[in-house]
Amino acid sequence: MCRTKMAADALDPTASPRTPSRKRTTPKFKPKSDPTTPNPASGGYSTGSSYKLDTSVTTTSVSSQTSLSSFRDNLPENAHIYDFAEIRSATNNFLARRHSSSTSSSSWRCTLRGKDVVVFQRKFRRPMDLPRLRERLSVICRSHHMSIVKLLGVSVSGDHVYLVYDFVTGASLSDCLRNPRNPNFTVLSSWMSRMQVATDLAHGLDYVHSNAGGLSAGFVHKYIKSGSAIVTEPSFNAKICHFGTAELCGETAVEAAAEDVTPRKEDKGSGQAFEGARGYMSPEFRSSGIATQKSDVYALGVLILELLSGEEPLKYKFDRASGDYRKISVVDAARYAVDGGGEEVEARVRKWVDRRLKDSFPVEVADKVIRVALECVHVDPDKRPGMQRVAGKISKLYLDSTIWCERVRVPTEFSVSFAPR
Repeated sequence: MCRTKMAADALDPTASPRTPSRKRTTPKFKPKSDPTTPNPASGGYSTGSSYKLDTSVTTTSVSSQTSLSSFRDNLPENAHIYDFAEIRSATNNFLARRHSSSTSSSSWRCTLRGKDVVVFQRKFRRPMDLPRLRERLSVICRSHHMSIVKLLGVSVSGDHVYLVYDFVTGASLSDCLRNPRNPNFTVLSSWMSRMQVATDLAHGLDYVHSNAGGLSAGFVHKYIKSGSAIVTEPSFNAKICHFGTAELCGETAVEAAAEDVTPRKEDKGSGQAFEGARGYMSPEFRSSGIATQKSDVYALGVLILELLSGEEPLKYKFDRASGDYRKISVVDAARYAVDGGGEEVEARVRKWVDRRLKDSFPVEVADKVIRVALECVHVDPDKRPGMQRVAGKISKLYLDSTIWCERVRVPTEFSVSFAPR
């Protein structure tokens, strides 16, 4: 009877392994030539200070080199003002395959200076000279957070600016929640995966508002929505895209105040005046067209409600009885789930939360998350909380969800077998 190599090794543990083991090299030490030091061989003593490292025989760790290189790649870089010829060469004169993006602007995935990047084409809302652009870009590129996609640099051609972002492998949050090919499937099928995404997005936006570029920078994102969030596997961490776009294109309240620009009525209805996502725009943003930090908080509140329910922020459904379309808002549905009448709050929350979670979530925590999101979408911007408070509450609820998950986890200390004995 023949045996396989693995079986032979298992039966004979003294056999030599299939792969030779590496011989570990240890540093050599040489004693100091001190005549006053006693000789250990003659019965004296020796201390650690009587030895010195021989640097002629040292080994380098491959793992340490890898970790240092990855750490160096993640460090914030200096601002790059790319030559427009580099952008044209990387995108094959803009004939390369376009990258699918959530914004209306054109984008291309390409390789620029040895890095896999995505180039977005935007139009300046207000003219900006090169020194001011370089100053704003240097502040943005110094910002670094694990929940924000890095901006590597820009290139200017006429009234267009080309923003170069680091490419991140993953899928947009909108695609993760709503797959048209399979509506009943989602990769975010657990409560902890959705809380992980909510926590990452809250901390990322908190960094944009409070810490990016310094404490007095006061950055505004403006493009918070499910299509501008990338979810990575396997830990389901989320990253915010398009950071710095509004600042570099002159679309924030800071730029408008610096130039004393007031939106005109004829500009409010035009597509060139401002760009916003349907369902994510706050009331003051729709009326003025100027993005602020409070409008970002409103958009994040809508995004959290969308994350919990799996539904679009705003959609229209045909009503056969009236023969007209009826508007369905995720904000109104969430407000009815926690403050409506008729049924108990627990029953309404269970009906409102995404059914693809299969009713496996802590109802008390879900109710608190919904209420935090409803505070963010308050009509009055002065009554909306700041991002530091929102991020703190979401982090606390994430810890509560972790405790719930540990309590309801299936025990793994024992095994069950139905085979005959």
